[in-house]
Amino acid sequence: MDFRDKVAISTGAASGMGLLFAENFAALGGNVVMCDINETVLNEKVAAINEKGCGRAVGVLCDVRDYAQVCEARDRAVNEFGRIDVMANFAGGTAVRMCKVNREQHPEFPDVPIDVYDWGIDVNLKGPFYFAHAVLKQMREQKSGLIINIGSITGAEGDGYGMDYSTSKAGLMYGLTKSIAQFGSKYGIRCVCVSPGPVLTRAAMANMKTLLGRAADPQEIIDLCLFIASEKGQFIDGENIMIDGGRNVMKRER
Repeated sequence: MDFRDKVAISTGAASGMGLLFAENFAALGGNVVMCDINETVLNEKVAAINEKGCGRAVGVLCDVRDYAQVCEARDRAVNEFGRIDVMANFAGGTAVRMCKVNREQHPEFPDVPIDVYDWGIDVNLKGPFYFAHAVLKQMREQKSGLIINIGSITGAEGDGYGMDYSTSKAGLMYGLTKSIAQFGSKYGIRCVCVSPGPVLTRAAMANMKTLLGRAADPQEIIDLCLFIASEKGQFIDGENIMIDGGRNVMKRER
């Protein structure tokens, strides 16, 4: 795959799959704008990519819940590189885990403070919505582009405690992805959602069952994203692609 002269924005890019996507995209010749709220780590990762001398990386401090900061990230990409070819929405996480909710103190869904769930919906759903609204202005002007949303098997399964995550991911997988694809088609813009099952970004993921008997290596998820963005993936549009080792077709225990 060759991404020379292509430009991507990746969120959650200081760690995890957002970082891995940025590293891969730059290694294949592309330029990448890396967005994250952890400025110190982000700057370190940007410098490491630039030291390799392939594609160029730029770091932008950005809270995806803040539309003004989202627009600043878009403008930085356009000012630095002149265009935006790929928008990859990796930033996210289950609020009850990210906000370190105490299960003993807040044992069930109605007991969890609503601001915890607000955080989850803002990051996991409104963040990608904000970025889509912002970058589609540029993509419409250049008459090309791709938005990659990151869903989750949880969006299909539901979660009786981390409801912000399952609700947000379902919204990405179906409502937002299909709607962007419908809007973007007349401008040469595509939108695809990649929905992983368990991925070894956290050790606990190894405990989730799949038909294949394992969790995914993060690179397997990124390889799919890169294929969709490449010349070989241009006919994929408006679809939610589950990459879950067969978890979604497993028989459920009654």
